[in-house]
Amino acid sequence: MARASGPETREKLIRAAEEIFAAQGVHGARLRDIVALAGQGNSSAVQYHFGSRGGLLDAVMAGRQRRTEQVLNPLLVTATDEVRELLAALIGAEASELRTERGRRCLRISAQLSHESGVRTRVPRPTLAGTLHWRLIERIEGCLTRTGLPEPLRLEQLDLALTVVGAAMADRARQYLDGTPPLTSEALFLADLDETTTALLRAPVPHRKDPA
Repeated sequence: MARASGPETREKLIRAAEEIFAAQGVHGARLRDIVALAGQGNSSAVQYHFGSRGGLLDAVMAGRQRRTEQVLNPLLVTATDEVRELLAALIGAEASELRTERGRRCLRISAQLSHESGVRTRVPRPTLAGTLHWRLIERIEGCLTRTGLPEPLRLEQLDLALTVVGAAMADRARQYLDGTPPLTSEALFLADLDETTTALLRAPVPHRKDPA
């Protein structure tokens, strides 16, 4: 039997990681289960090819990012600097992952990392740095700047909106993977998600009440 090449082994480990991370959780997944599912006899295969659990997770997310970037690129060409249009582009790109089982698993994984995107600190995680996705996030924040929101509240609201999108996509992906009939059509689900997150980011500046 021919021995698998390095790239082939890496791809097997990534595919296995997508399945195990989605099923067991990013932090609860056992590396030995990933190695076994990938058909590797060497228990240190993850360390050898990716350096660590984190390196393997980054490789999984980098692959997902490449797929959604291809969808996002044409959507951004026509999108104006309006919150609703920019969110629709982001949601449309994310929804493209619902088309395949691989994408659905990756949506379930990325939702667990939503607060690690770097939005609150303006320092993107490695797989987001320099991407269209990150530039889109910056454009959305630019729209919020014009509303007069203080920077801490602006970043917190934006992070919350992205978390809502990620959680909603992950739940829809779970329903597809489990064979659970969704309550709404996908078109209505996406339209509602766009409206919900737009409303969140258009919320008025709260008036802080001094304690009595």
